[in-house]
Amino acid sequence: MKPFNVYSRWAIEPTKARGCKIYDKDGTEYLDFYGGHAVISIGHSHPHYVEALTGQLNKIGFYSNAVLNSLQDEYAEKLGKLSGYDDYSLFMVNSGAEANENALKLASFHNGRKKVVSFRKSFHGRTFAAVKVTDIPGYLAPINENMNVDFVPFNDIEAVRELLNGNDVSSVIIEGIQGIGGIHIPDPAFLRELSRLCKETGTVLIIDEIQSGYGRSGKFFAHQYAGIRPDLITIAKGMGNGFPVSGVLISPMFKAVSGQLGTTFGGNYMACAAANAVIDVMQAENLVENAAVVGNYLIDELKKLPQIKEVRGCGLMIGLEFDTPIKTMRDRLLFEEKVFTGATGSNVFRLLPPLCVTKDEADEFLRRFIKVI
Repeated sequence: MKPFNVYSRWAIEPTKARGCKIYDKDGTEYLDFYGGHAVISIGHSHPHYVEALTGQLNKIGFYSNAVLNSLQDEYAEKLGKLSGYDDYSLFMVNSGAEANENALKLASFHNGRKKVVSFRKSFHGRTFAAVKVTDIPGYLAPINENMNVDFVPFNDIEAVRELLNGNDVSSVIIEGIQGIGGIHIPDPAFLRELSRLCKETGTVLIIDEIQSGYGRSGKFFAHQYAGIRPDLITIAKGMGNGFPVSGVLISPMFKAVSGQLGTTFGGNYMACAAANAVIDVMQAENLVENAAVVGNYLIDELKKLPQIKEVRGCGLMIGLEFDTPIKTMRDRLLFEEKVFTGATGSNVFRLLPPLCVTKDEADEFLRRFIKVI
């Protein structure tokens, strides 16, 4: 048997990583400015994180949600305090797509409606409902077709207003910052009016903070720049620093119904140990503040480079748009200058380094990047 190869992979095999550095099997060092799709939040192999997971595994690694698990309560309390959502509830699952599936389902259970509004260039996952609210038609299989979703232009409040007039939309789902779509930030005034319209029409507002959350924007959640409080917030990626864990933050207007949602692996002991360790490190090392400081420094420096058509971003979620395809530059950056970066489309770099990245590492990235472009 061999892997079902659906991935386009670089010819590099990492065997070790520390902080913002990755090492391949030959010992070559790379600067990680992609974090494995924004997953690495506190840095690779952080000592507290490693100790927490190995210590938990020595106690108990898994049992289902048929028993009590005080680690879930501990994590929910920590998350509530750090994020500012201590009056919300938390449902833990395993992946970002699964979090969005459950959020869409909760919304429909709540108001009994079927329609969903999403946005152009959005990405919310590849599972049944998540892929249907994703604006990438090539990801849809024939089985995904029978779900009523309307896509509207990003930041177009009039298009949303027109669709919500009939009071038959279950939910509106929007990313805190569009990631795969090219690092596009929703206008704060747009988000505030969107929130008001949803409340007025009984529509559930879902903010997908899977990539943009967990401190990456320089606030715990990117939507907090607009001062709104959505009904449901989905989280994943940086939440576990590499261990599969995700969740839905659920406002007090939702009432839990036994059996309505469920998961085998969600919120297991190891997932909670990872999530608790991440929160501990984020607080102890002020990583949300670091993301704002280092990220905004990077953005300011990158805006000085005339080769870049547009620099977009907030904190450590940065998009660099060029007039021409970036594949050659990205390959040179990886194989010659030893820097991992992401991309979206054919002409946008995506920078998503760990939140622990230092100013010195940012300067080293800039040196190597300038050399390539």
